[in-house]
Amino acid sequence: MSAAAPLLAMRGIEKSFPGVRALRGVDLDLAPGEVLALLGENGAGKSTLIKVLGGAHAADAGGLAIDGRPASFRSPHDARTAGIAVIHQEFTLVPGLTPPENIFLGQERARTGFVNRGEERRRAADIFRRLGVTIDLDAPCSRLSTAQQQLVEIAKALAFEPRIIVMDEPTAALTPGEVGRLFEIIRELKSRGIAVIYVSHRLEEIFTIADRVVVLRDGRNVGGQPIDRLDRAALIALMVGRELADEYPRRQGTIGPTRLAVRGLSRDRAVRDVSFEVRAGEILALAGLVGAGRTETLRLVFGADRRDGGEIALDGRRLDIRCPRDAIAAGIGLLTEDRKLEGLVLGRSVRENIALPNLDRLSRLGFVDAGRERQACGRHVDQLRIKVPHQEERARNLSGGNQQKVVLAKWLERNCEVLFFDEPTRGIDVAARHEIYLLMNELAARGKAIVMVSSELPEVLGMADRILVLHDGRVTGEIANGPGVTQEQVMRLAVA
Repeated sequence: MSAAAPLLAMRGIEKSFPGVRALRGVDLDLAPGEVLALLGENGAGKSTLIKVLGGAHAADAGGLAIDGRPASFRSPHDARTAGIAVIHQEFTLVPGLTPPENIFLGQERARTGFVNRGEERRRAADIFRRLGVTIDLDAPCSRLSTAQQQLVEIAKALAFEPRIIVMDEPTAALTPGEVGRLFEIIRELKSRGIAVIYVSHRLEEIFTIADRVVVLRDGRNVGGQPIDRLDRAALIALMVGRELADEYPRRQGTIGPTRLAVRGLSRDRAVRDVSFEVRAGEILALAGLVGAGRTETLRLVFGADRRDGGEIALDGRRLDIRCPRDAIAAGIGLLTEDRKLEGLVLGRSVRENIALPNLDRLSRLGFVDAGRERQACGRHVDQLRIKVPHQEERARNLSGGNQQKVVLAKWLERNCEVLFFDEPTRGIDVAARHEIYLLMNELAARGKAIVMVSSELPEVLGMADRILVLHDGRVTGEIANGPGVTQEQVMRLAVA
C-alpha cells in the first residue's frame, strides 16, 4: 500500500438490525488494482458490509471515502455512479428479460425515445467474448443454466467499467474452466487498476487470486495480511478463532449391507442408464462437472422429476416413487442444491420449516400440536447449534450456514434412512462446513446411507468412501477412495 490515499477507505462502519449488531466499527482499505479477499464465517458481517458499500444499507455510524474524498450512498444507484459494482451471491436478474436487456437495465441508451437494442446486443456480445463464453443473447434468462446466469451477472457488472467490483461467491455455480477464465478476467482488471473485493468460502481460490486478506468475525475486523504470509491452517484459525485440527474429520465405522440400490435410471439425455448402490454407514459421492447429471440423478430417485426408466429399491424392497411424498414416506430425504429456492420457505419461521415434512408426526386428530412442534424445533436448534434469536425468526433472515442447518433439521426430525446431500457446503464458511461434516459422519455411524454431490474435489476426497463419476448423464467410472486417490484421477473420468 502506498502512502497516497487508498482507492477505498471505510472507517468505523457500524450497522445494527433488531436484536443483531452486524458490524462493530469495521475499517477496510482497498488499493487500485488490488484483489482483496473478504473472509469470515456465515453471520460474520461480510454481506452487511458489502451492502453498505453498495448503497443497499445505510451505516449507523462511520463513513467511507473514494480517493480520499468522503462519499455517501443513499441507494445502489449512487454507489454505481461512484464506480462500485456488486455481484451478489443471489442473482438480481429479471427472469423474463434476455442477457443484453438485463445487462443494460437502468442504463439503456436511446435515440429519439427508442432504446437501441442492436447496440446493446453488440456490447453484450463483446463482453461475453472477453469472458470467453458463449451465451444465447435472445433467450430469456429464466431459460439459462445457473452457471450462465452467473456469467450474465458478471457481464452486468463489467458493462459500465467500474473502478471497484465486489464479487460475492462468484464461482459457486461455475465449472473449473469457467473459474479459470474468471480469474483471467480478474487479472486483466487488476492490470487496468480496477480493484476487486472477492468473497468466497473456497480457500483454494483465495490463495490463487487474492493479494491480501481481511477477516471479519462477529462483526469486527480481526486482521488482514498479504496472502503470501498465510497458509491454509493459519487462515482457517484466523476465521474461526481457533485451530481446526481436521478440516475433513476422520470417520471410523463399519460399512454394512446395501440399503439403496438404483438400476438403469434414465431421463432423456440428462441421465442415461445410471446404476449405483449405497450401503449402510457409507458416504457415496457423485462427482463430475456442472451438467454431468449429478443433481438430476438425485431428483429422479427422490421423485422431484419423472423418470423414463429405472428401478429403485431400499433394503431389498422395490419402491414405486412417483413424487417427493413417496420418497419421504419411504425414508429418503433430499438437501437440495438451492436451499433458498427449493429447500426452505423463506417467509416462514424456523419452526415451521423444520415441521413442514413432519406434520403427520407432529399432529393429533388432524391438528398440528404446537407444543410438539416447538419441542422438535428446540431440540434441533440446540443439537445443530443453529444461530437464531427465537424459533419464530424467518428463514430468510438467517445466514447461509444456518439456513442449511434448518434444511438438515427437517430431515433429521423425519429420521430418514437415506439422505441426499446436494452441494451441502456451497456458500458456507469453514466452521459450519466442519459441523456438517461431523454430522454426516455421525449419521453414517448410525447406519444411514448418504449420497453426496459436490463440485469441490477436496471435499469429495475428504469425505467419501466411494466416488461415482458422471459425464454427460452417464457413469464413467467408480473409485474406491483412499490415501492414494488424487483429484486428477477423478477429473480424467469427469471429462471422459
